[in-house]
Amino acid sequence: MNSDYKLGSKVIMKKPHPCGTNEWEIVRVGADIKIKCLNCGRTIMIPRPEFNKKLKKIIEE
Repeated sequence: MNSDYKLGSKVIMKKPHPCGTNEWEIVRVGADIKIKCLNCGRTIMIPRPEFNKKLKKIIEE
């Protein structure tokens, strides 16, 4: 499940964002992963190991 995602992939995280959704789009891939909330548009950066731990499912690539 580690490298199945790429730029533009839609993913579901284990915990929902405070706005109510847990669906995100990957905006940047590197040592850190930058994801954008598909509901409110907020972006956050997460270290790759933490992202891999919090990732629940990849919706589309």
